[in-house]
Amino acid sequence: MKKDKLSEIYFSVDIETAGPNPGKYSLLSIGACTIDARRSTFYVEMQPVNEMITPESFAIHRLDLLQLKQKGQPPRIALEKFERWILSNLSSNGRAVFTAFNAPFDWMFINDYFHRYLGRNPFGHSAIDIKSFYMGLTGVDWSLTSMRFIGQRYLEGKALSHNALEDALHQADIFERMLAEARSF
Repeated sequence: MKKDKLSEIYFSVDIETAGPNPGKYSLLSIGACTIDARRSTFYVEMQPVNEMITPESFAIHRLDLLQLKQKGQPPRIALEKFERWILSNLSSNGRAVFTAFNAPFDWMFINDYFHRYLGRNPFGHSAIDIKSFYMGLTGVDWSLTSMRFIGQRYLEGKALSHNALEDALHQADIFERMLAEARSF
């Protein structure tokens, strides 16, 4: 009996955090969208797990920990909602593919939080890094894979806002254009 091929659905995911690693700092917001014509979206702000935040992180996203503690979702609830949204965008033979700009950073937090709060990760154990994809597509050096260069080429120079959903949508646009370019060869 022939096994059906898995239908891959790419999800653009962006996060904002209180610092550089999930062992010490909180995941504060998750933005995601499907990388397809439907552009289904997801966004949640979460309660921090502690009071730690780096000045560099706050300067980037300006999310207030006290406000998030009061109005954010508890991490378990937020991750349950995120997982339900992911699964609702898959067919019965679908596979969710995590896609992000600087995926190692975003993946580290998402994977940690999914396992910490739900004991599983609907994305499995891998991710596509848009920066690495760009490097392979164009043959440029790693130093030329920052948003400064990629945004110039694929977003007409628009800057990221550091709102997780808005940035996930921009990342989706970038990755769609890269995929079209790669498939044109």
